[in-house]
Amino acid sequence: MKTTRNTTAKTTILEIIKHSDVALSHTEIQTLSNNICDRVTIYRVLDRLVGEDVIHKIVNLDGTIKYASCHHVHNDAEHTHNHIHFSCEKCHLVTCLENVEPTFKLPPNYQVKEVNFTLSGFCPNCL
Repeated sequence: MKTTRNTTAKTTILEIIKHSDVALSHTEIQTLSNNICDRVTIYRVLDRLVGEDVIHKIVNLDGTIKYASCHHVHNDAEHTHNHIHFSCEKCHLVTCLENVEPTFKLPPNYQVKEVNFTLSGFCPNCL
């Protein structure tokens, strides 16, 4: 059994991500945390939370890395983050579309382990 370490920084960062309706970048998290810790600590906490499967990492179309809370039930079964992300071209917010699963056909002898599927366009607020 793997034990996790809880720190004030980790708890604060996790709460910020959990309460956000959109995926957040490192800079956005640092601003929202009122600089509770330095940027390196934030990177370490984010890596730890990704490793603990509590949040997931999204690479946006412009290369920006954002983080969002996982909305799955934790159990012993392995889960994936194979859902669609939507990147708004106007407000630049990235949202997880949990109930939309991408479908595609691969040639024989290929095995998918992870999907990073991002659509871009305009969100409902910017239409």
